Amino acid sequence: MKRSGTLAFFFLLLAVYWSFRSLMPKYEKDIDVASSKFSTDRALFHVENLSKEPHSLGFPGHERVRAYIISELKKLGLKTSLQEGFVLGDNSTLTKAKNILARIEGTAEGKALLLMSHYDSHPHSSFGASDAGSGVATILEGIRAYLAQESVPKNDIILLITDAEELGLNGAELFVNEHPWAKDVGLVLNFEARGSGGPSYMLVETNRGNARLINEFIKANPKFPVANSLAYSIYKMLPNDTDLTVFREDGDIEGFNFAFIDDHFDYHTALDVHDRLDKKTLAHQGSYLMPLLDHFSQADLTNLKSLNDLIYVNLPFYGLVAYPFEWIFPMLWIVSLLFMGLLIYGFRKKQFSTQGILRGILPALIVLIINGAFGYFAWTAITWWYPEFKDMLHGFTYNGHTYIAIYTLLACAICFWVYHRFRKTKTQDLLVFPILLWTVICWLVAFYLKGASFFVIPVFGVLAALLVYIKQEKPNPFLLIFLSLPAIFIYAPFIKMFPVGLGLKMLIASTLFCTLLFFLVLPYLAQLKNKNRFAYLFIFLFAVLSISGHIQSDFTEERPKPSSLMYVHDVDKDEAIWATYDHSLIEWNSQYLGKDKKEPEPDEFRTIPSKYRSNFTYVKNTQIKAIESPLIDTVRDTIIGNERVLELCLTPRRDVNRLDTYTNPIHLNSAKINNLPFSSYYLEKRKQRLATHFISDNDYTELELSFPKDSVLELTFYESSNDLLTNPLFTVPERPKNSIPMPFVLNDAILIIKTLKFE
Repeated sequence: MKRSGTLAFFFLLLAVYWSFRSLMPKYEKDIDVASSKFSTDRALFHVENLSKEPHSLGFPGHERVRAYIISELKKLGLKTSLQEGFVLGDNSTLTKAKNILARIEGTAEGKALLLMSHYDSHPHSSFGASDAGSGVATILEGIRAYLAQESVPKNDIILLITDAEELGLNGAELFVNEHPWAKDVGLVLNFEARGSGGPSYMLVETNRGNARLINEFIKANPKFPVANSLAYSIYKMLPNDTDLTVFREDGDIEGFNFAFIDDHFDYHTALDVHDRLDKKTLAHQGSYLMPLLDHFSQADLTNLKSLNDLIYVNLPFYGLVAYPFEWIFPMLWIVSLLFMGLLIYGFRKKQFSTQGILRGILPALIVLIINGAFGYFAWTAITWWYPEFKDMLHGFTYNGHTYIAIYTLLACAICFWVYHRFRKTKTQDLLVFPILLWTVICWLVAFYLKGASFFVIPVFGVLAALLVYIKQEKPNPFLLIFLSLPAIFIYAPFIKMFPVGLGLKMLIASTLFCTLLFFLVLPYLAQLKNKNRFAYLFIFLFAVLSISGHIQSDFTEERPKPSSLMYVHDVDKDEAIWATYDHSLIEWNSQYLGKDKKEPEPDEFRTIPSKYRSNFTYVKNTQIKAIESPLIDTVRDTIIGNERVLELCLTPRRDVNRLDTYTNPIHLNSAKINNLPFSSYYLEKRKQRLATHFISDNDYTELELSFPKDSVLELTFYESSNDLLTNPLFTVPERPKNSIPMPFVLNDAILIIKTLKFE
């Protein structure tokens, strides 16, 4: 029995390992694979060529990347076209987007399949290898392999490589709302990234039910599906969108997103380069595209809408498990009735005792409270010990995976240690409260987070284990682990997924999922005689990894620290400052802020808002440089009835990247920018921000505003350029190799502020 117990434990560890290993394909060099097959190496060649330099809209590399994509499409014998035009996005972002399009004609008259990714990188320093060079490369290589098969599609296949996705999904908006091909699209496959590694998650975008989409996805049978209905439920709650969101919202066109989110510290940074892209991840994207392209190029795309929803989750060996929402409550009632039946049966068999069940509540509550507290305060403790981590705005550090392991090991140690103290309590009694807790969780998610209703599946396994314990004194450990496999395969990846996807502030998800998973594997773990030894083992591993995490906490060339520096000139105040968003300065920017730096008072120094609402941390007055502010011409200023109509034209007098416009809190009857109208809804809901124009070719900006004639209008313009390190008026040196530009904020920039008042 002792030997079988040891073998069972190794089987348990193997199951945990396989729950992660089975998510992605292996990478093997495949440059010489048959031309009809998808080659990761050939796709990687495209990634390298697409990410030689930052290529956001308006940057020099942007045009080069566009030319490269067009050239590669022409090599495949495809006729390409450009769609160009100004777009005012829903977030009041104006760009002149240039989409790249190509089309493969099908044999039928049905709807078309659209393959999509975007070719612009995030401003100002991202090289865009993963986001979304990987998506473009996946499509280029996938279409090459598809054409080499000499396949004849039933449906037209449209290739859309969008522009200005990073600035407001503007290229997708331009296509959906203005291109004649948009009405032909029946389904979209969109390839994206939010990191540089890890499995690619499938997320559905639909305005109705997902049943037909999921069923068709299962029929296509990709080998490594990583998808669950909980992930999309959470995705819909977050302020994150992709180009596919525009198709769903503006065109009622459905589709699938395929996006990887691991190694989040590379996202939107100068580290998003081709050699940091995980080759297994790129292979995973290809493993989605090829079977889906084969299937949906032949499937009926006119009949994908459904009023019904499916719960779905991926499992090793089986693939995607899916069942209707209508099963949610019947399954819950079955679980609840089985649980009550087993309690009655167990009491009749004298396998339960009221005192034992009450005693079994204590260890579960203790581990939940302790592990929950450790997880909740984890990020606070980490940033207190390492305050420089506050400058990693992603909320995920270079040693973030180590921290996930550290807190997971700590949670395991606490579980083993506490349950060892209750080793004399019968396993049957110990199981009652965890099963009750899981049943309550399943009922709650059924009402408030239906996408997570697959949580009930592993509960059937632990109920079966409870029945075994009622009927047998010493159940077979392999049987108990077998009954725990659904729990391990479903929940073990969640321990890593939540802090990877949402940042280390979500380490509480790791500690709590680890604890809840422990409950589901408790039928086997309770058999271990010396659980305290496992507690000591996990504490030892916790200590070892803590030391490793500390060693990896410094910033090096491989783990560079984000840093920021800006020159800000307020023309009206006749004042200039150096400014930074850094909490912990490095020598590179501290030489400009120096000993006289100060923390700005609220609203003392204005700047452009960022994704994470970062404000200047330190500022210092400096001399004014001879940098020209924009030329502002008043084209028209007239009163019509009770309205005052004002037209302005702003022309850059230097090379710039963006112009942000703000007003005082005034009601605007109507407004246009470059002749594109703002929606009345936006004008009602906005606060002071009016628009952001991401400028290409140093283009001008036209504003037309209508407001009550008795009102006072104050316009503030923020004109910025990302050339602080190259502008001849400054002598800012290059960053040291152990630092990179801080993402998500205006950085390495010269910002000119100008205010006009119209009374």
